[in-house]
Amino acid sequence: MPQFWYNVKTHQVEEDAQSDWTALIGPYNTREEAEAALEKVQERNAAWEAQDDE
Repeated sequence: MPQFWYNVKTHQVEEDAQSDWTALIGPYNTREEAEAALEKVQERNAAWEAQDDE
């Protein structure tokens, strides 16, 4: 079963890690999950910031 990674430098999804790990977010089970990687990161960051404000 392939894994999918989001490359933060190229803004492309990679099937099976092809780039340096420092440029990748993942792994994800589907291409769609990997495409939404930045959105998930932003949501998590917002949640952590909200916790810090409390």
